[in-house]
Amino acid sequence: MTIRLAELIKEFRVPGASLAYWHQGETHREVAGLLNLDTGVAATPDSLFQIGSVTKVWTTAQIMLLVEEGRLTLDTPVAEVLPEIGGGVLVRHLLSHTSGIDGDFFHDTGRGDDCLEKYVTAIASRPLTHPVGATHSYSNGAFSVAGRVVERVTGKVWDTALREQLIDPLGLTHTWTLPEDVIRFRAATGHLGDANEPTGVWGITRSNSPAGQICATAADLVRFGRAFVEPAVLSRASVQAMAEPQIELPGRVYGTHWGLGWILDTWDGTPVRLHGGNTIGQAAMLWVLPDQDVVVALLCNGGDTDGLIQAVAEQLFPALCGVRPPAPPRPPETPVAVEAGRHDGVYERTGARITVRDLRLTYESTGEYADLQSPLEFELVPAGDSVFLARRSGDRLWTKAVFHTLADGSPYLYFGVRSTPKIP
Repeated sequence: MTIRLAELIKEFRVPGASLAYWHQGETHREVAGLLNLDTGVAATPDSLFQIGSVTKVWTTAQIMLLVEEGRLTLDTPVAEVLPEIGGGVLVRHLLSHTSGIDGDFFHDTGRGDDCLEKYVTAIASRPLTHPVGATHSYSNGAFSVAGRVVERVTGKVWDTALREQLIDPLGLTHTWTLPEDVIRFRAATGHLGDANEPTGVWGITRSNSPAGQICATAADLVRFGRAFVEPAVLSRASVQAMAEPQIELPGRVYGTHWGLGWILDTWDGTPVRLHGGNTIGQAAMLWVLPDQDVVVALLCNGGDTDGLIQAVAEQLFPALCGVRPPAPPRPPETPVAVEAGRHDGVYERTGARITVRDLRLTYESTGEYADLQSPLEFELVPAGDSVFLARRSGDRLWTKAVFHTLADGSPYLYFGVRSTPKIP
């Protein structure tokens, strides 16, 4: 089947997209649009896109292989491998985003093979966003730490270990991490803003590679996803362990729980493992439905990528396996009364300052990529006492903003799958 990808990218102003799905034992591909609006190079099935944070599932799989070999356990204190990381952080905390380690510390430590070592030294001195295990907060930093764990245990740089543990055993010929390898292929460029301008910064820093630097074709990404339906590298026990819920999310965003690496959800009673990714102007999504023998990967490079991903899911999954993805959140038909100003204030963590005032949310990036993004303004609509829906002007989809407190009473805002503390 086809899903009119060329029409959809036009509707959602996406320059180019690549789709692959595995169904009934066969892999199907569909591609449309351009890799770069400036150069006019067409996207092809063999074009590489940045898969962004889908990389985290790969890094998790690397750790699980080391667990299988008896070189680690999920409950090994990270400090036993990396003495710099204290505070009771366990390996499973890294993989489930419950460590509290600084989430958006995009700190450039150079292109050398020692970049992760230097990164871990730098992030170890930063305060935790929340106490270890207290809540869920998406952490790119924790996965750079996990990548350094791989390096220390294997004695190899992360990129080399990734290739030896996963890429080569799975027979993936179009999966790479370093720009000098990627440019040997057709490669997508990200596009930013309402004008869809090709970005002047192509990729993230190497020190954050284990969190989001893999580039691949959609078909290679599907082949990786199939390893969680038909275990090919990991054992069945490891595949199952990654799908065990580690923590329930404060607000249902993408899924209901986080496992090890995977986001976990249930669609029409069917278990779904998924993970998305966003880099600088590029986006990706990988869905695995193990009970249906279905794996889908979608890669795109600008425009309304959230809208495109939702539209593809709504068209494709009912046709492939009769399963419907959940509808995006919508404001309640009957307005919900809330105490005015109850949650107003400033919420801040490394890389972001969020101001809530008079049912408006302003999101300011303050990290190393702050100059690439202007402050974002969101309208807030109450959906419950502490649950609000947020949307920017012109966006089609709403997302959740959940105000919650930790066990010690500390107020936090859960937005963009990150828990951000309220500052006095």
